[in-house]
Amino acid sequence: MSDESPLIRSLRAAVTAAPEDVHLRLHFAELLLAEGRNDEAVTEAAVALQHAPGDEAARALMIRAMGVPTAAQEAPAAPPAPEVPDTPAFDWAAAEQEVGDLVGPRFVTGDDTGTEAPLTSDGSGDAGDVSAWDVDRPGSVRLADVGGMQEVKDRLEAAFLAPMRNPELRKLYGKSLRGGLLLYGPPGCGKTFIARAVAGELGASFMSISLSDILDMYIGTSEKNVHDIFETARAQAPCVVFLDELDALGAKRSRTHHSGLRNVVNQLLTELDGIDGAENEGVFVLAATNVPWDVDLALRRPGRLDRTLLVLPPDAPAREAILRYHLRERPIESVDLGKLVKATEDFSGADLAHVCETAAESALLDSARTGTVRMINMKDLLGAAKQIKPSSESWFASARNVAMFANDGGMYDDLVAYLKKKRKL
Repeated sequence: MSDESPLIRSLRAAVTAAPEDVHLRLHFAELLLAEGRNDEAVTEAAVALQHAPGDEAARALMIRAMGVPTAAQEAPAAPPAPEVPDTPAFDWAAAEQEVGDLVGPRFVTGDDTGTEAPLTSDGSGDAGDVSAWDVDRPGSVRLADVGGMQEVKDRLEAAFLAPMRNPELRKLYGKSLRGGLLLYGPPGCGKTFIARAVAGELGASFMSISLSDILDMYIGTSEKNVHDIFETARAQAPCVVFLDELDALGAKRSRTHHSGLRNVVNQLLTELDGIDGAENEGVFVLAATNVPWDVDLALRRPGRLDRTLLVLPPDAPAREAILRYHLRERPIESVDLGKLVKATEDFSGADLAHVCETAAESALLDSARTGTVRMINMKDLLGAAKQIKPSSESWFASARNVAMFANDGGMYDDLVAYLKKKRKL
């Protein structure tokens, strides 16, 4: 401002150059308050409290700048007392009510009841001392907690869950209480979460297994690990064994030069069939991979992982649920989820989380530069969505060749249908 004193101008420049210097900012606020510029002093004190939430000097200065009377201020003009009375505690609840109307609605569309999207974990629990392998007890996650993706749910229900839920019908039709399902699709689309939801639907324990859990440098130990995993699952039945990144665990043996990996595949085949009279009744094997064409064909023969399910990028209802989940604890205002959902078509769940993170970074950087904290808005979110390209594009480029030239026996018919629908084939 043109009527500012040289000292005020110098201090303003110094605060701008060193925004985290709380003492300098408070000195600047004191001078503003002395000149009767209370609103500016409140702003500077608020920024100081953001950097130092427990600073008593900043809080006391804000109280004075906001005009909250103290015992000293209420007393008639008189010589100052030897000891200044304690400043009363600031009524933060009343202040919140005063500024409550200044913050716009968090979401423009839908009801803002505070209901959060379902969590991505399924509770906790361990298997006690039964085994060295971690076994999660039946969790609370169900397929209903998976936003959208109705086609995936319907196929899981028809091919996998309905026979398991109806023991009378299963007995009538001679259906064994065992099964294997291979989930495949682009990375970051929720295959692990769906596997946990299946375990929840079955009321089964859950074991998540990856390559690092099995491979060992000593000969024979890797195969023993595979055997121990299935022995634990049989003891904890009903149990869902989830084999993550199956292309690493069960790669085609014709392409595997390391004998240890070939032996792991052989052991896995043996365990899926059951050995030495061991029954896999109540053991459900779910596997996930981004490249099913690299999985050993023997693993996909009838009686093993004989059913496949394509897990695609989340549809519109699923994207809305995912976005709402990742924005639930962030400071946002006037977010039009419908518009954001349209702008994120073909984004995976991981891509959507990245959009929310990038938008938060943009708002944080802007707040740091200006010294004024602001909410995350639609401009931040749409700008982030424009910067990020769907990570599934590269996967579909590779899958397209497989769908066109390696769809033996109709193994990838669902992928072909999707590519034709999206006009990518």
